[in-house]
Amino acid sequence: MSADHSATVYISAASDLMAEREALARMIAALPVTLIWHIVQTPLTEVDPLDLDALGFADLYFLLMGSDIRAPVGLEWLNARRVRQSAVAYLKQGVLRTPAAQVFIKDAGVMWQPFFDTTDLSRQIQHTLTEHLLRHATQYLLTPDEIAGLEALPISDTSADQASRGEEAGHSAVILSRERFEPSEGVVIDE
Repeated sequence: MSADHSATVYISAASDLMAEREALARMIAALPVTLIWHIVQTPLTEVDPLDLDALGFADLYFLLMGSDIRAPVGLEWLNARRVRQSAVAYLKQGVLRTPAAQVFIKDAGVMWQPFFDTTDLSRQIQHTLTEHLLRHATQYLLTPDEIAGLEALPISDTSADQASRGEEAGHSAVILSRERFEPSEGVVIDE
């Protein structure tokens, strides 16, 4: 982690957790900090590039498990272990799991934290991200107002309805803060 205004989050999750992926990306973008977020997510198709290098420099790595272990989540997990990237692992409750998923869950060697729906997962990951940002506030160059905003965060109110509205948030993205981003060319256009 370098001392700058950016943070990288890697979310390893199969397509059966699309609503969760989208809710997490929106929740991260809505945090009251002016960081440039680089959110890397498991590709949804075989033609989408797999960014295994991002695992090595990710500030946080989240491993999400639903009903099945699907490619390339297993490859991401193996690479994370190879580069000694620690994972915060979440296991969706109330779903039937394939035999492959059951074996992966047992053999992964991580402490799985249960979650029940997108709201519960967003709340838990928001808490983890907030703690991480506050613990490393100096490295991220957070302002006193940003620290106060993080400390004042209520429990996430992301709902399943909100998760279904944004169809592109479940993909990898770079989110630029208007407060800290100054374009070298062109202008920033407001909505």
